[in-house]
Amino acid sequence: MPNIKSAIKRVKVSEKKRLRNRPIRSAVRTYIRTAERQIVGNNLQASQEAVVRAVRALDKATSKGVLHKNNAARRKSRLMLKLNKALAAQAANG
Repeated sequence: MPNIKSAIKRVKVSEKKRLRNRPIRSAVRTYIRTAERQIVGNNLQASQEAVVRAVRALDKATSKGVLHKNNAARRKSRLMLKLNKALAAQAANG
């Protein structure tokens, strides 16, 4: 436990921020996981909707300062890459 007054305050503030950010971060992970499962399950209509929800959640988390913008951009990029591969594979199979 810190002894310095400013350090004590930092501990309190960071704990508050952690508790506020936790459900947002968890929801983002859930949306991404759901989208990836839909993509793997070849349910392309549902997977497109799930990806839209995941991207929206990532953008909201970024605007609230929970995630860094580059972190969100990287996650969105990877998710879209997976979706586009699945769509291309489905188009190739007919």
